[in-house]
Amino acid sequence: MRRKPRTLIVMVKEPRPGRVKTRLGAEIGMTRAAWWFRHRIRYLLRRLRDPRWHLVLAVSPDVDGLQSRVWPGDLPRIPQGTGHLGHRMLRAMAAAPPGPVCLIGADIPDVTSTEIAHAFRMMGTADAVLGPAEDGGYWLIGFRSSALAARALRTGALDRVRWSTPHAMADTVAVLPGLKIAEAARLADVDTKADLTRRARSA
Repeated sequence: MRRKPRTLIVMVKEPRPGRVKTRLGAEIGMTRAAWWFRHRIRYLLRRLRDPRWHLVLAVSPDVDGLQSRVWPGDLPRIPQGTGHLGHRMLRAMAAAPPGPVCLIGADIPDVTSTEIAHAFRMMGTADAVLGPAEDGGYWLIGFRSSALAARALRTGALDRVRWSTPHAMADTVAVLPGLKIAEAARLADVDTKADLTRRARSA
């Protein structure tokens, strides 16, 4: 039996000062933070090109993101649209072709294809997968099929998640009852100057 195609969606914002990495920007300057974000995400996208999945960008703002020259022109793009973070994530995954779908944000710049491949493999026995972040949120969410993501979207499954808090991952697990959820690798975000310094020391 032919394996259904895998889809990896990366959510990206136009790297404008004051629109991305604002917590980092408050400490090092908004222009420097936007520059750092832009170049790290370019490296990230380069690393995540892999024949094992289709790579898609979910862009924001919608119109500017679809027309932007910042991101590689050959990668397909979809608009994030309106709504809270959970709604936008589920809508993007629900629109993917039949088969496993994972979505990541652009806030953890050192994700590699190894972590992504591991997450997809976990869905061989699980319905969904979450990649925990050090701050209580998560850097990856995936479903065994885009149909499962569409069902979660229809039922408003992520409407009650407390986003941008230490409770985001626990809330997500709680609002996906009946699904077997696997846990991928734990990774660290870069939100502050201290995070940036710690990352540089460990490089």
